[in-house]
Amino acid sequence: MDDKRIAPEDNYYDAIDKVANGDLAGAVVAFRACLADDPSMLDAMHGLIRALKDLRELDEAVRVALRLAEIDPDDVLAHTSLSILYQNKGMVPEAEAEATKAKLLGWKLQLRQQKDDAGIPSS
Repeated sequence: MDDKRIAPEDNYYDAIDKVANGDLAGAVVAFRACLADDPSMLDAMHGLIRALKDLRELDEAVRVALRLAEIDPDDVLAHTSLSILYQNKGMVPEAEAEATKAKLLGWKLQLRQQKDDAGIPSS
């Protein structure tokens, strides 16, 4: 079989290259293609959020960030991204709430790592 499909990872790396070269619109297309083939690639969602933010497509970036936070509620960067996006939209209370969530999740992860490093069993 002569399958000419591009692997999700290839689309992801293509998108990263496009971001590095300043082709944000092309990066958005490549990130979306990656996610169409593999919706579980959270790094592609992060990249898509950033590219959309830089293109000032804030509403779409918020939708993707909310979806990411729904998929992985403990993703610190998802909440940080939401905070930044809300701030850019002038939604200060929402931005502060997301910043607080990100900070608390970061502390929680840090404490969990310290416990793991000290060999303390999780409760």
